[in-house]
Amino acid sequence: MPYLTQPDTEPAVGAGELRLGVPGYAHPLLAPREWQALPSVGTGVHWTVLNVADGPGERPDPHCLEAAGRLRNAQVRVVGQLDLAGGQRSFGALLSDAHRFRDWYLVDGFYLDRCPTERAALPELRRVVGALRDLLGGGHLVTAHGTHPHPGYAEVADQLVTFSGPWHDYRWSQAPEWTAAYPPERFCHLVHGLPRGHLTQALRIARWQGAGTIWFTDRTAKESRSACWETMPGYWDAIVSQVGTGVSE
Repeated sequence: MPYLTQPDTEPAVGAGELRLGVPGYAHPLLAPREWQALPSVGTGVHWTVLNVADGPGERPDPHCLEAAGRLRNAQVRVVGQLDLAGGQRSFGALLSDAHRFRDWYLVDGFYLDRCPTERAALPELRRVVGALRDLLGGGHLVTAHGTHPHPGYAEVADQLVTFSGPWHDYRWSQAPEWTAAYPPERFCHLVHGLPRGHLTQALRIARWQGAGTIWFTDRTAKESRSACWETMPGYWDAIVSQVGTGVSE
């Protein structure tokens, strides 16, 4: 059944039930306000993605080092972005990027972007995840599928991004039955193009579908796939009031 706006008798989303997963702001020089706002939210942020230059870049970036350090001091988890390209990138290339993220930025985990969804790709993903956990001595690993993958992926990483897309798709989306076997902290939803007037409805959908981490924004993906995530939403304070005790200035 599609998810529509419901009468006031439907359960409201309680403050603190959801946390933010920040899918990747622009470089700190281009988005200083965004990077400076995150530490004030503290534990309301589940993780934030560090993407220096489609990965860790060729050399340590002092501005990214400072931004990552500020977040860690505020107990905000920083995860490095590794692009799996739908399973097409080689094991060696991924591990090379992972080593640079760890050595230069002391990341707490990894965000495996463009992660495959099919069952056949599971063995190779298990190999990659195992190597990343060995590298970090644990760490927090997020597999970003953008849609619901084969259920076996739920046993591989700490968290799955099972929706990434526009609001006009999210409002009609449904979660498969297998997701009910896992707690909300295992799933994340990323939604762009969400108008301020539909924020409450979107928060309810996230809870009904069993997602514990979200990122909602009114920005759109007109320019590029990542453009909608590079700045904070226009209703930043409204979102923060749902997930943390403090609101950015």
